[in-house]
Amino acid sequence: MARIFRPKVVTANALVEGDVIYLTEDDSWSRDLAQAEVLTDEAHAQLRLLEAAARSDEAVGVYLADVTLSPTGPQPTHFRETFRDTGPSNYPHGKQADL
Repeated sequence: MARIFRPKVVTANALVEGDVIYLTEDDSWSRDLAQAEVLTDEAHAQLRLLEAAARSDEAVGVYLADVTLSPTGPQPTHFRETFRDTGPSNYPHGKQADL
């Protein structure tokens, strides 16, 4: 039985700042998961992953992360991605300071 392909986003860390970033449809990087391109086709997801990984001067640790679709945009399905999206855990700075 074939496995079901779940929706995904391309994610990585910004090379200079280290922030979590997501690939958008227009090939830019965003720090906002809501702006990420949601990939629903496995072949297209693999192509986008390869394209993003080739941009080693912008991002490191590029991979596909599972998401679910919601009215507010893609949502992480794994606690690791939720944790990464909230920002640093040691003290408020970056995304946490902006709240």
